[in-house]
Amino acid sequence: MIFVGVDWAEAHHDVYVQDEAGKRLAGGRLPEGVEGIARFHDMVGFHVNEPSDVVVGIETDRGLFVAALVAAGYEVFAVNPMSTSRYRDRHSTSGAKSDPGDAKVLADMVRTDRHNHRSVSADSEQVQAVKILARAHQSMIWSRGRQTNLLRSTLREFYPAALAAFDDLTSTDALEVLRVAPTPELGRGLSSSKIAAALRRGGRRRRVDQRAGEIQAVLRAPQLAAPAAVSTAMGASVSASVAVIAAMVAQTAVLAGELEAGFDKHPDAEVVRSLPGLGTVLGARVLGEFGDEPNRYGTAKSRKNYAGTSPITRASGTKRVVLARYARNQRLADAIYLWAFASLTASPGARSFYDARRAAGDTHHAALRALGNRLVGILHGCLEHRSTYDETVAWGHRTDQKIPEAA
Repeated sequence: MIFVGVDWAEAHHDVYVQDEAGKRLAGGRLPEGVEGIARFHDMVGFHVNEPSDVVVGIETDRGLFVAALVAAGYEVFAVNPMSTSRYRDRHSTSGAKSDPGDAKVLADMVRTDRHNHRSVSADSEQVQAVKILARAHQSMIWSRGRQTNLLRSTLREFYPAALAAFDDLTSTDALEVLRVAPTPELGRGLSSSKIAAALRRGGRRRRVDQRAGEIQAVLRAPQLAAPAAVSTAMGASVSASVAVIAAMVAQTAVLAGELEAGFDKHPDAEVVRSLPGLGTVLGARVLGEFGDEPNRYGTAKSRKNYAGTSPITRASGTKRVVLARYARNQRLADAIYLWAFASLTASPGARSFYDARRAAGDTHHAALRALGNRLVGILHGCLEHRSTYDETVAWGHRTDQKIPEAA
């Protein structure tokens, strides 16, 4: 067997090849793309006949280069950069660091310590598509939130009546009214009929005239006014933000439709959606981040460790502390936290578990983390046995069990 370390970068990759004794066989810098992967195959093919005899260590599990390595049949280990840094310090105290040196460190790691790491498994094309759409949808929501906060900050400076009129600045009511009245002067001049027309353009069908009257009353209420020139300039900023947010709202809906269509086609969708609190969007996020390679998670504990929901225990002598994990897949962690919260109203067992944790002294967030950890284990069992969620099976056996330690 041979062991290869790849220090990955956007434009090029440093490679170090060694044998089972740690002797250097080859190395160099490869370009990204077809030429780089072809040269990689030539480099390792000179020393082995079968792709299964090649073990690769690299600090990412994404991208076309990694996908090409997995598709070629090499055993690829995605190593956390923090682990690489710690391993480097084991053998060098000088603090020296270089890209070729990191490639050697990665080769050494997969030669001597690969049993402590998990190999990259090949997910299906379906789940890769779901993951891409779920991440794009989530990123669009986060971007929309940042843009909305910017709009809110701008309105607070010169147009507080708009904030009083609309609780949700991403609603079609708010966007359409602010589109025609981006300044306090224009807002005060709006008639009830113009406001009603704007509400109808946004899609409102019920209580249009009543809501228009409420908005008009708020916009015409006395408020402090900024100088005219300042108000005009701020109004231009509001118009730009409104246009961006409106486009983001529309594109979020488009991505949600694409995500639902892709998720429904996946064979695991029925199982995932059966769990309490998991609808189409959250279910797609969870499935996409976990992947669907059946042998990736040998046990429920390994799935929990990957999710970052299982707590970390630090014990030394008589001291023992249980801590939450923060070095984890943040997108998956965010989805599981929302899943745990949503399950409180969908599952009596989940609600009972949460209440018991709170009674034991956990904070709200700690109790949700513990509940999320439990739900990940239930999901693992459902996927492993290809069975949909059953409330009695999931929670019945915990009736008399001791509440685990707080995380």
